[in-house]
Amino acid sequence: MLNKRKLSLVLIMVLTVVMIFAGCGSKTTLKMATGGTTGTYYAYSGAVSQILASKIENLSFDIQSTGASKANIYLVSDKEADIAIVQNDVMYYAYNGTDLFAGEKVEGFSAMAGVYAEVCQIVSNSSIKSIEDLKGKRVSVGDIGSGCEFNARQILEAYGMTFDDIVVNNLSFADSATALKDDKIDAFFCVAGAPTTAIVELATTNSINILEVDDAHAAKLIEKYPFYTKFNVPGGAYKGVDSDVQTVAVVATYIVSNDLDEDLVYKMTKALFENAEEIAKAHPKGAELDPEYAVSGISIPIHPGAEKYYKEIGVR
Repeated sequence: MLNKRKLSLVLIMVLTVVMIFAGCGSKTTLKMATGGTTGTYYAYSGAVSQILASKIENLSFDIQSTGASKANIYLVSDKEADIAIVQNDVMYYAYNGTDLFAGEKVEGFSAMAGVYAEVCQIVSNSSIKSIEDLKGKRVSVGDIGSGCEFNARQILEAYGMTFDDIVVNNLSFADSATALKDDKIDAFFCVAGAPTTAIVELATTNSINILEVDDAHAAKLIEKYPFYTKFNVPGGAYKGVDSDVQTVAVVATYIVSNDLDEDLVYKMTKALFENAEEIAKAHPKGAELDPEYAVSGISIPIHPGAEKYYKEIGVR
């Protein structure tokens, strides 16, 4: 028989174990889908996840390297990830069953926050001054089936042109820069954060232009494809391009599972913007965090938790 003292000790130990397990049970770990380990999505999301986890009690993240936007949408839809970073045009295609997702509407996800611009940069040799000048020229539009290829098609469409009006080349950004340097193409489309390393390196050896998407054509494009935003490539971003050049951008955006708790998504959205300076110190793209810009390119439903935050601060 246990005496009262031993019985009390046993009860205390049992209660301690129960409390430990209860504490463990309240910990939430979210699977975050990003991109390749050498890309911006992976590094940026690593910085964001660390800061959000430090600001929100009992929250941690399991960072996953993935095939980026299209793969990430499937992962969230299939409940294999809880949060993911994607291009906002790709999430639009998925939600509506168009372009990259032609005939296949993907469900189960909603938007949380647009975080930084992925700029549609149209780079040309010095003899080409405008998008209209691309007619009949050798133009790389990105890899076959890529988001960049769709962006190129849509921008040309706004100018009354199709791929039939150019000599289409399907090259990666790095290969496009090399081809322009070697005079194998006349221009190329590149969708990435500006400045882009491949273009910076090209501009050190070749005289280039960044072609403008003017207000009228930008408005026409945004009316049909509401995921675009206007964006200025700052003067000095590339050697020889001294003045700001207006173009358009798509937006790197966090999507979340529709099943995520509303209060948790609210806390994550709030922590994201209220700690923008800290995120910017961890990754340069954090400097672009802005709630108003965050919602400007979102053309699918926003998760109720994020919506609550945006209404609270008056941007929705």
